[in-house]
Amino acid sequence: MSAPPRRAEAADDDGAPAAPKAALGLPAASALVIGSIIGTGVFALPSALAPYGPISLVAFVVVTLGALALAVTFGALSKRVPASGGPYVYAREAFGEFAGFLNAWSYWITAWAGNAAIVVAWVGYVEVFVNTAHRTGFSVLIALIGLWIPAAINLTGVRNTGAFQVITTVLKFVPLVFMATVGLLFIDPDNFGAFNASGRSALGAISAAAAIALFSYLGLEAASVVAGRVREPGRNVPRATVYGTLVCAVIYILGTLAVFGTVSHGELGASTAPFTDAANNIFGGGRAGDAVAVAAIVSGIGALNGWTMLCAEMPYAAARDGLFPQAFAKLRGESGVPVFGIVASTLLASLITVFSYTRFEDVFTKIVLLSVLTAVIPYLFSAAAQLYWLLVRGRESLKPRQLARDVTVAALAMAFSYWSIQGSGYQTVYYGLFVLLLGLPVYIWLKRDRGEYGETVPAQPGATVPQARAPETPTTGKGSSRGKRRYRTGGSLKYTPRHHD
Repeated sequence: MSAPPRRAEAADDDGAPAAPKAALGLPAASALVIGSIIGTGVFALPSALAPYGPISLVAFVVVTLGALALAVTFGALSKRVPASGGPYVYAREAFGEFAGFLNAWSYWITAWAGNAAIVVAWVGYVEVFVNTAHRTGFSVLIALIGLWIPAAINLTGVRNTGAFQVITTVLKFVPLVFMATVGLLFIDPDNFGAFNASGRSALGAISAAAAIALFSYLGLEAASVVAGRVREPGRNVPRATVYGTLVCAVIYILGTLAVFGTVSHGELGASTAPFTDAANNIFGGGRAGDAVAVAAIVSGIGALNGWTMLCAEMPYAAARDGLFPQAFAKLRGESGVPVFGIVASTLLASLITVFSYTRFEDVFTKIVLLSVLTAVIPYLFSAAAQLYWLLVRGRESLKPRQLARDVTVAALAMAFSYWSIQGSGYQTVYYGLFVLLLGLPVYIWLKRDRGEYGETVPAQPGATVPQARAPETPTTGKGSSRGKRRYRTGGSLKYTPRHHD
């Protein structure tokens, strides 16, 4: 049977791709937040934190407070700009298109590099059942399968992606809730080991552990990134963001505490499936550990499903504004699937996964730190955008008490972001800055493609000065501002939204 003809992508009246269909309600948006936050990271995190000792639990509490400040900040921002793009669109509207591009570029790296970290942890639980000898070639093959299954689901449409996200979110909660409740009854204080096992100062240990722990909260902005696909985004996105983060925070802290208390410190540091080991210790072996491993596998696929969607949505929003290659803005199917973004991001995640398995021993931690750094940069810009709107645009429209409260929360989110960068370590900051600056040639190419770098014209006989070619006033269509009208006012560009995605 031949396939039905593929529906051509729709377009706005100015030739830009049409906005995607809003197919996610509050339950699906909340599941996207929870499913993106709770992946395999939480299942592998106790092992990554074990070298620091129980002091890492203090770091986890601090990170949780910072994550909640970020969640509230994203909720407030999504009410002001209920459009797809999240950190990208907030930075662009507040600080201009270059800041928007840097955020889109950095977050896009976070998304596909984060998928590589998730799938590495996911492989550890799959290998409870297969490849128990952890042969590298088979581990890489399993990881690639784990990356491309969610990509295939995303390619079938946003409705199927949302339904799959709800199912996997429900299934993953059972063992996590069990460990965060019943597991606490089996804690043995002797398992914790030295409070600070890192050999660093207390502040240094907390900062370093916090940089790893923050990976567990990446994805709290998921609903704001896909706001254009959420019904009633001004109402549902803030609720999904804050409530989803709160639920994850409770499960994270209690579950990690239970694992630290049921698995010895020495065993935990070498474990590739710490929740499985904790369940086996509680029940004396048997099928309990296998059940947790199955839940971790389901959880990982669910997280990869959500993050694969984010990998495509962020560059899609930027591409509509001419700040990412236009291939990312093309949609296919009735619900508007950004095929190029899904495939390109999954290919990059596959490459970094293969590279990491062949170059690093502590694959998970290396990729985690890079993902955290590239995520914190958009978080930092988002908090700054909120402060900008509050202190510059909102001073007269808000009551003093509300203004003081919102400024305090945004300032905490901003300070937390700076602290997270500091805790990532010099090597991670070096690599993170390198991949961030790789975006500069891309930005130059995009500006040139939009005709915004002009020619050299004579100013007077015998002399030349560079002069940029100014866009017409206003311009629309396939030019430099897809889906928006663009005006030159007082020598600077002002953006007036025509519609929200």
